[in-house]
Amino acid sequence: MEEILSNPMALLVMVGIVSIACQYLAFMLKLPAILPLLLAGLALGPMTGVLDPDALFGDLLFPLVSLAVAIILFEGALTLKFSDLAGHGVMVRNLCTLGALVTWLIATPAAYYVLGMPMQLAALFGAIVTVTGPTVIVPMLRSVRPNTRISNILRWEGIVIDPIGALLAVLVYEYVVAAQDAVEHTLVIFLKVVAIGFGLGSLMGFFLGTLLRNNWVPHYLRNTAVLTLMLGAYAASDLMTHESGLLTVTVMGIWMANMKDLDVDDILEFKETLSVLLISALFILLAARVELFTLAQLGWGALVVLAAIMFVARPLSVFLSSPGSGLNWRELAMLSWIAPRGIVAAAVSALFALKLDALGLAKSELLVPMVFLVIIVTVVLQSLTSKTIAKLLDVRAPYPNGYLLFGGGRFARLLAKDLMDKEVPVIVADTNWDAIREARMEGIPTYYGNPISEHASLTMDLSTVGKVLVLSPYKQLNPLVTYHFEHLLGKGSVLGLSQGAQEERASHQVSEEYARKLELFSESATYSRLASLVAKGATIRTTRLTETFTIEDYRETYGNRATRLYALDPQGKIHIYTVSHEFALKADWQIVSLIAPEESAEKSADAMPLPQGRLPTG
Repeated sequence: MEEILSNPMALLVMVGIVSIACQYLAFMLKLPAILPLLLAGLALGPMTGVLDPDALFGDLLFPLVSLAVAIILFEGALTLKFSDLAGHGVMVRNLCTLGALVTWLIATPAAYYVLGMPMQLAALFGAIVTVTGPTVIVPMLRSVRPNTRISNILRWEGIVIDPIGALLAVLVYEYVVAAQDAVEHTLVIFLKVVAIGFGLGSLMGFFLGTLLRNNWVPHYLRNTAVLTLMLGAYAASDLMTHESGLLTVTVMGIWMANMKDLDVDDILEFKETLSVLLISALFILLAARVELFTLAQLGWGALVVLAAIMFVARPLSVFLSSPGSGLNWRELAMLSWIAPRGIVAAAVSALFALKLDALGLAKSELLVPMVFLVIIVTVVLQSLTSKTIAKLLDVRAPYPNGYLLFGGGRFARLLAKDLMDKEVPVIVADTNWDAIREARMEGIPTYYGNPISEHASLTMDLSTVGKVLVLSPYKQLNPLVTYHFEHLLGKGSVLGLSQGAQEERASHQVSEEYARKLELFSESATYSRLASLVAKGATIRTTRLTETFTIEDYRETYGNRATRLYALDPQGKIHIYTVSHEFALKADWQIVSLIAPEESAEKSADAMPLPQGRLPTG
């Protein structure tokens, strides 16, 4: 066992396995992954001594940490589109400037007077805890589901404030280490960091965006080229002015995200996967470096500092940042509560603690454990309570139980009206104006155009949409819509109609992967068949099952005239019928079916031709 634990390769593999286990545990428990990752790092490091990151990586530890943080920030910046701000740019700007300053000015004296830190160290601590971070904000937003305005503000703040907080920490550090002319030295550093960060970031963002937009980089090299050039820009920026790289890669990512006619979806997917791996490993490695006895040294004063940060600094910074934002008091209260600290705070504190320890600054050993304590408490407390607080404040977005129907034909409109009668949110999208006009005349919410267009992403409200049903006859567009929304909403969220008997020639067949998504309703439920049934007078009916009227009675009653569409359980949840999915229907379930007139009954794939019976009302 000792040989395994002393083997660097075995330790690296162990970190990877533990990180995936922590991510899965967080997924199952609906918690931000940072919590189990931090606990795993503490267990592997100071509690058992199994993992010693300094011995494992040596001098490479902090260069690796710095590069990993750069990748995480760049990936987050690629998601920041100015259109998402939708009038809330004032709030984001104020939170990232005035709000950060307020937090710093409150956290610094709290650490100085309560914990007895030297003023220089207290100021550095205050600067570090100004950052929140997308690594903890985004998972929390998925779980809490606040309304769109709150979500966009928190997401933008979490990404933009990371380099600002890191820059503030750099300026404080430079002030601390400057032996003379400290103010002048700090001002020069600030101007250099801002100039190089914005200048080089904009230049590299434009350059890389132009390469990709003009397809000057082969498709198979796109992700590699972006990653390599981004890290090159980060390293070059840091060589010009120390710690300016974070600002450079953030500006670079925002520039590319908002560049016209530049598609970064495939790059974003690659970076997101890489970020999950890096975040998982970083939290474990950095937590493993924390010394438990220093946590014990903090005492009760640490809780006072935490209270000052969470209950004084954050609400005050939100209140002072709110003029002109148009947010109501409930939304401001929610913003005041959600401000967990993340990976940048952990990485920056570990980096500067090492440097300050070399300088011999008193109590520098308190910096890392105090920052980690802020991270743990804010993540745990806010993760466990934010959903309840959002409910009490009535600022949660509706559960995404709605449907986007791509295709506005007569059957799609019948289905949309039936869903709306059951108070299910529905949007019908189609490129055919006649179909959209008919839907609008029937009072159905619509989108006229291609639902995967950039215009749709900006104007179509998908906040209530959880599933997409592809009901259109456009065989060339249907696969694009299917894969677009499956990527957006997740696996299994998009279902399409069967295409019937496929062409025998292999060159004319759809892929097996795509064919598995064409299972909506039944094998015989093609677009042409459903349209034909509706044209002959078929209607959608809802039938309730009881103890005396079972599914067998339902089959006897309707026989081959029924095409089952979906079932409603007693709680009102919709279960869509598919080729590969049957439901154990019991009393109080409802079956919604397309029922053909008796004279036009056709053989159905999902119903047996049984004798006709009588259907009770209800």
